[in-house]
Amino acid sequence: MASNSSFDIVSEVDLQEVDNALNQAIKEISQRYDLKNSNTICELNKNDKLININTKDEYSRKQSIDIIQSKFIKRGLSIKALKYSEPEPAAGGRLKQTINLITGIDKENAKKITKMIKELKLKVNTQIMDEKIRVQGAKKDDLQSVIKAVREADYDFPTQFVNYQ
Repeated sequence: MASNSSFDIVSEVDLQEVDNALNQAIKEISQRYDLKNSNTICELNKNDKLININTKDEYSRKQSIDIIQSKFIKRGLSIKALKYSEPEPAAGGRLKQTINLITGIDKENAKKITKMIKELKLKVNTQIMDEKIRVQGAKKDDLQSVIKAVREADYDFPTQFVNYQ
């Protein structure tokens, strides 16, 4: 048995769950009386990890985003993964907005997490690996403490813990 245990801190979004949440949102938008004539279009671009919204006015845009957020929460997806661009005018006096799905932990945020882990003064090693952070330690209790601390720290992006060994 290995003497060191480890896990990875990642920030991922399950695109299939996002697709399911968006399909539920589209269904609700089409059935709601106050949004019936808005001809709202919501599309998921899986390659670029974008959600595009095209609707008739500001009210419809806000309601559509609210519905999408509620469907994300119901499906267990973090709304911290949504980064909103500014609404822009579109053809025919309509509004469009792009929502980016944030995946991966950038270098700056990875450094923040690593610094916070070091401040815990536990006997663990951290290593930044592309868009994830590997945490290694001899004691599983120390690793559990790190997981608890990262969960309690309220970052502006979702975090998950994978590859616990």
